[in-house]
Amino acid sequence: MNPLEKFPFTLLINAGHRRDEPYGPHREALLGAAALAQAQAVITAWPGYRATPLRALPALAAAAGLASIDYKDEASRFGLGSFKALGGAYAVARLLCRELGARLGRPVDAAALLSDPALRPLCAGITVTCATDGNHGRSVAWGAQMMGCRCVIYIHATVSEGRKRAIEHYGAQVVRTTGNYDDSVQQADRDARSNGWFVISDTSYPGYMDIPRDVMQGYQLMVHEAVSSLPQWPTHVFVQAGVGGFAAAVCAYFWERDAAKRPVLVVIEPERADCLLQSARAGEVVAVKGDLDTLMAGLACGEVSLLAWEILATGANAFCSIADAAAVAAMRLLASPLGTDPLIVAGESAVAGLAAALLAAQDAEAKAALGLGPHSRVLLFGSEGDTDPALYAQLVGRSAAELLASGARA
Repeated sequence: MNPLEKFPFTLLINAGHRRDEPYGPHREALLGAAALAQAQAVITAWPGYRATPLRALPALAAAAGLASIDYKDEASRFGLGSFKALGGAYAVARLLCRELGARLGRPVDAAALLSDPALRPLCAGITVTCATDGNHGRSVAWGAQMMGCRCVIYIHATVSEGRKRAIEHYGAQVVRTTGNYDDSVQQADRDARSNGWFVISDTSYPGYMDIPRDVMQGYQLMVHEAVSSLPQWPTHVFVQAGVGGFAAAVCAYFWERDAAKRPVLVVIEPERADCLLQSARAGEVVAVKGDLDTLMAGLACGEVSLLAWEILATGANAFCSIADAAAVAAMRLLASPLGTDPLIVAGESAVAGLAAALLAAQDAEAKAALGLGPHSRVLLFGSEGDTDPALYAQLVGRSAAELLASGARA
């Protein structure tokens, strides 16, 4: 994406935003420092853990008229290619600890799930399930395989065969449903009730809050890693959203630590799946209906997570929707970087924040509304790599392997 290239976008300043509102004990119970510390202790002990890189993009920042752009690159996370490795698998661990603890009448910690062979037969009798656009289901399947329980994953009609095979690679049974993502969520819930399975969902709804909260707590480790690597606190964060759990985890991290100085937070969605923007416009949770057809498959969600909305309704400064074409252009820009900026392999759902930041930076009204300018330090979360390699090659023109093998900077 040429930093000066223009695509249509919608920016809605959040009328419900409360700049001076303290984070408060209620939100701390949802997402707080203590829960992050617990998630960090569990996840960093898993085989293969390492912090993902934070990549500075000074040439792109200069072209966009910004002080800095930093991109948290999640493409290498646990070999799954997505930040969602942090959430779904952590929620599986938490579920198994609770369930086995209840059955055994004693506490079971997450480390024992990997080290105590006596627990494996008990785990094998438990089935976890979820609906997914791809990345969350891959994380749940990976976590289930690592901890020895069964896994059934539901995908909707338009999820690619590549993403289906990637989930199956981790031993899960994959069931394709008709309809859109929200239809697959409902099917997974119905079948779980009938079969005595446990739903590991990243979206919350009345009566189902604990597991989505665990998922969001896992996500916060990514934010903590990024902030720990930054030379300065960011002034702006552009973060993409599906049901909103990821965006809420990012928002909560900054809000809890410094309510008065938290960065301007802009939540980005595909224009055909903008349930958070529409909810902000209405002042209450509303659903977006239809097929939610967007290339940004990981963001193709029509119903807001209620837990996420409790944070974003007053915590987000603005909501933005972008066209698929802008996301594709941003993918290509990262694959052909400016100046000495590093080449970054980013999937179609990873770049919504980057696309929105560049679009806002060249629009006078959006710049003024968000306070973007030469002193702005922008933080982005590149939530996935080429999680569908065939689609990545189709959209960018070359495969990730070809780009990296060509001697391009990585």
